[in-house]
Amino acid sequence: MRHFLIALQFLTILPIKIKGEIEKEDFGKSCAYFPFVGMLIGLLLTLSLFAFGFLPHLVASVLILIISIIISGGIHLDGFADTCDGFYAGKTPPLKVSGGSIPVDNSKEKILEVMRDSRIGVMGVIGVVSLMLLKFSLIASASSFILWKLLIVMAVFERWSQALACYLSVYARKEGKAKYFVEYAGRKELFIGGLITLASFLFLMNIKGLFMFTFSLFPIFLFINYAKKKIGGMTGDTIGAVNEIAGVCVLLLGLIIVPRA
Repeated sequence: MRHFLIALQFLTILPIKIKGEIEKEDFGKSCAYFPFVGMLIGLLLTLSLFAFGFLPHLVASVLILIISIIISGGIHLDGFADTCDGFYAGKTPPLKVSGGSIPVDNSKEKILEVMRDSRIGVMGVIGVVSLMLLKFSLIASASSFILWKLLIVMAVFERWSQALACYLSVYARKEGKAKYFVEYAGRKELFIGGLITLASFLFLMNIKGLFMFTFSLFPIFLFINYAKKKIGGMTGDTIGAVNEIAGVCVLLLGLIIVPRA
């Protein structure tokens, strides 16, 4: 129960109070419960979908998107924006001037510095706007008959993808909020969470859920490896970006694989 509360506290804005001192290992062990928190979030989004059933589908889709952001306090979206800013800075070419060029610091340290800046840059804004437009269009394109299932498996897969990113990486900073999740995420926790996630896909989407689960993993693996090349591992920001990428993958594949009704 303690590890579940840690996961709930970290992944939502719920005012969870945990008695006693939390050990470093507890953060890693809580990764097994990330999908359970995702399931609760998915169920809440589903209830909201039915509650907004009297509204036009487009309006309900916007409200669902807003609620999904509020539940997490926007932490994953903020991480996605910071990742866009930081990784863009890492691609800046030398500045051309008369008589030569001015080199630009594209080092890991510079990227991490940009990501830690509380101010959002142009690429962060572009990234968030693009992400929200894509998510909204995917949600709005799904019928209510399919959408409630997609919302649940999306939320479950998003949270388990964070656990996957923690397990497959090292922490790229010396200190940070997500450090102990990354350092102490174990194979057992990942396996338990993976079983729950896969079971959710199979239960709600039948055999097509297996294809959705499998194909959704590829972009996650690609991004994790890309982050390793850029900054040497994961940070809280890139873990948040993984969450957002995972959600888009599930919604997109859901529209492709599952027939509309």
